[in-house]
Amino acid sequence: MIKWRAAAPAALAALLSLGSLARPQSSAEPFLGRWDITVTAGSRVYPDWLEVTSADGRMSARVQPESGSVHGVTNVAIENGHLKFTLSAAIKNRPAVTWDVTVAGGKLTGVENRGSSEAQLSGVRAPLLKRDPPAQWGAPEPLFDGKDLAGWEPIGSAQSNWAADNGVLVNRDHGANLRTTSKFDDFKLHIEYNCPDDCNSGVYLRGRYEVQIEYEPVGRNDRFHEMGAVYGFLAPAVELPRKPGEWETYEITLVGRNVTVARDGVTTIDRQEIPGITGGALDADEAAPGPFYLQGDHHGLLQFRNITISLPKR
Repeated sequence: MIKWRAAAPAALAALLSLGSLARPQSSAEPFLGRWDITVTAGSRVYPDWLEVTSADGRMSARVQPESGSVHGVTNVAIENGHLKFTLSAAIKNRPAVTWDVTVAGGKLTGVENRGSSEAQLSGVRAPLLKRDPPAQWGAPEPLFDGKDLAGWEPIGSAQSNWAADNGVLVNRDHGANLRTTSKFDDFKLHIEYNCPDDCNSGVYLRGRYEVQIEYEPVGRNDRFHEMGAVYGFLAPAVELPRKPGEWETYEITLVGRNVTVARDGVTTIDRQEIPGITGGALDADEAAPGPFYLQGDHHGLLQFRNITISLPKR
C-alpha cells in the first residue's frame, strides 16, 4: 500500500510526545486502550482504529485512518469528559481534521470535523483475541484452482482486471481488489507471488491486516512499509534480497492477533501481535472471521499462484 506513510519509529515517538498532555489518570481511564471505530460520513461507512495510552500521567494516541498508515495524533486533551485531538493539521486548501469523542457504557461515540463537514464516530473496544495455537493443522486446501476465479470476487465498483491464466492468478492492470467469497478465522496461508519492479500490492488477512508486497524504488519505503511488513505496525526482522520479477513465497500463520510471516522459508516476523486494522481494511469488526483479499488498486502485472490454506484440525 502507498499513499500516506507513517514516520519512522523515532520520529513517531517524538510526535506522540508532542501530542501528549499531562492529565489525571482518572479522567483518562475510560478512553484507554484500543478501539475499533466505524465512521459514517453521509452515505459512506468505513473503518478506523484508535489507541489511547497513558504513562506517568501523560496521554498519547494514534489512529489508523481509512487508508494509508497508522500515525500519532496531536493536541491530545480531555475537556469536560471529552477526548479531543487533531487527526491532521490544516494545510493549504484543506482544513484541519479533529476528533471529539466520549465513552459511556463501554462504547465510544463522537464527531469527526473537517471544516464545514462532519462525520459520526462509533466504536467498541477492540477484542484481545488471545488464543493458543491449535494442536494440529489440517491438510492444505486450495483457494485458487488455477482455472478460473471460482471462490473469488472483485471488491466495489472499480473495473476488475483479474484473470486465471494457465494456473496463475493475474492482475493485468490496476483496478479492483479481489477477495475470497469464504471467510476465515485462524489459519496457515501459503501463497506464491511475482512482483515486478516498481510495483505495489498486498495480501490482507481476514480482510483487515495487510502484509505488504512491493518492489518500489529503494529508499521509498521504510521498514514498516517494505516487503513483508504488516503495514505500518510490524517490520520484518530480517532483510532479504530483492527479487523483482521472480516467484517468491509467503507462509503466513495467524492465530488471534499473533502473526508469523516466513518469506522464501525465512521467518521474518515471529509470533508478533498485530495491534489493529491496517489501511484499506474492509471493516473494523476484528472479532469476526474475514476473507483474504489481494490488492489490485495500485499497479497491474502482479501474479499469484499455489494459494492454499490450512485450518485448525478439530
